[in-house]
This record gives sequence, C-alpha cells and structure tokens, in this order.
Amino acid sequence: MKLRAILVHGYQGTPMHGWRPWLKQELESRGWAVSVPAMPNPNEPVCDEWVKTIAAAVSSPDASCALVGHSLGCTAILRYLQALAPGQRVGPVILVAGFGNDIGIPELASFCQPPLNWKAVRAHASRFVAVHSDNDPYVPLSEGENFRKNLGAELIVQKGMGHFSSSEGTTELSVVLEKLLGK
Repeated sequence: MKLRAILVHGYQGTPMHGWRPWLKQELESRGWAVSVPAMPNPNEPVCDEWVKTIAAAVSSPDASCALVGHSLGCTAILRYLQALAPGQRVGPVILVAGFGNDIGIPELASFCQPPLNWKAVRAHASRFVAVHSDNDPYVPLSEGENFRKNLGAELIVQKGMGHFSSSEGTTELSVVLEKLLGK
C-alpha cells in the first residue's frame, strides 16, 4: 500500500510557503504520494469549505493516509476527522502549532464552535502528534496540552520556533518528517 500525506496550511497561508515544500519533497523522495491543497479563501476562511477541501484531497480515508496541519489547518483536520463515518480511520495526524479552542482571533472563531467532540476525533486516526513551540505568539502551549489530554497526542515542545512560519525562518521541520517515518 502506497503511503500518502495531505499537508494542510493555515490561516493566510499557501501550499508553497514555510516547511511544506521541503516536507513534500522529502516524503516524495521516499515514495510517498503527497498533496498540498490550496485551502479556499485563506484570508477569510470558512470551516465547511476547508473541511470539504480536505475531504476531497483525502478521497478515501484509510491507514495509508497521514494528515499534517499547521495552525488553522490543524483545526480543520480535527473538524474533518470528527465528521467521518463510524469505522473510517486515517493513519497518523501531525498537528503543528494547532489549536482546538478559540485563540482570540475573530476570523478563526467559527472553526472552534461548537466545541470539538474529542472522542469522535480520536476514533478516526491511528495516532496524534502535537508539535508546539515554547514561544508561539499566536497559539499558547496549553493547546498542545489540550491535544495530549483529549487526543492522547504525543506532545513535542520545540524551543524558540515561534509559530513555525517561513517569516520566522522555518523552512524545514525535521521533527514532522521523523514522526511520519515512525521515528
């Protein structure tokens, strides 16, 4: 079974910024099929549109499909998982600078309401890894703790990585590659 990954950018992001191009190249060089969909209206995101875009990229959810999100992309992935039918599961889910609660940015609040059904989300993935920074200016570290508590996620705290954005110099993110490769 060919491994595949769907990489989901965040608010005001694009597929070709940050560490996603590097991760795509690294995975493809190892034989993975990688999709990096452009999320609709990234400056004025609508949750249902983002969830539909993820669903179209995944097509048939199964254990060969890994999902990797950044920031709002993580929240959209969680909403996608929550909406899956009973018995449908994907492989690993890597959440980079993700959040499940309202973080005080009005344009993103609709992604956090109603509150997530953590049990339903957890049932649709083989495992969760949350990667957070100790100095993220947008997403508090408590959101990583939230993922650990509610999803059983492995929480990895990186030092001084901010929001893991290209504007902060993050163009590679080896910890995500390592976790996808099972290390």
